[in-house]
Amino acid sequence: MPLIEVSGLVKAYPTPAGPLTVLQDLDLTVESGEMVAIVGASGVGKSTLLHVLGGLDPFDAGSVRVGDADIGKLDDEARVRFRNRHVGFVFQFHHLLPEFSAQENVEIPLRIANRSAADRESEARALLSRVGLAERAPHRPGALSGGEQQRVAVARALVGRPTLLLADEPTGNLDEHTAASLHDLLRDMHRDYGLTSIIATHNSALASACDRVLRLEGRRLRPGD
Repeated sequence: MPLIEVSGLVKAYPTPAGPLTVLQDLDLTVESGEMVAIVGASGVGKSTLLHVLGGLDPFDAGSVRVGDADIGKLDDEARVRFRNRHVGFVFQFHHLLPEFSAQENVEIPLRIANRSAADRESEARALLSRVGLAERAPHRPGALSGGEQQRVAVARALVGRPTLLLADEPTGNLDEHTAASLHDLLRDMHRDYGLTSIIATHNSALASACDRVLRLEGRRLRPGD
């Protein structure tokens, strides 16, 4: 059963020279439980597509449905609720708050959801343990390696138990060995948490580990190589 159904998606950005269309008549169906890689050159719109799917960016035409949510019909408040309840994001740059510990960073989505302090601590510690960072919970991001920071970001993305994981170049800033380790972690978490995952990546190894590869070019998606 599809979790994601996109039809005729159009997304453009205003420029002094007129609208710059990034996505044009784009269609996409992703089955529940699939792990899909989206590949393509820099600047073709991979990040834009993920932002639209996650309710971060509006779009100009078409329809985007994720589960029971018709994204284009949600007002701002409803989009925030949708993201908080159903979507986990992992970005190329981890966006951890430098003044917070690893555990406090993981707890942030639970704070937004008004979970109790005891629940926040329990869930955050469990996720940090699952990503292999139990002993690093009290450390701030500046004391962590790049790979550890990205693992904290994965834990933060999943602490709210989303149904959809959107990862935008999650290994883009990591060396080959660390990237391979993160590949394994993402695949394991996808399986163990029953996720539907969409990963935008330049990394051929990560893409090939997914169930399906799609290439974004010419403002549309086609089967990957």
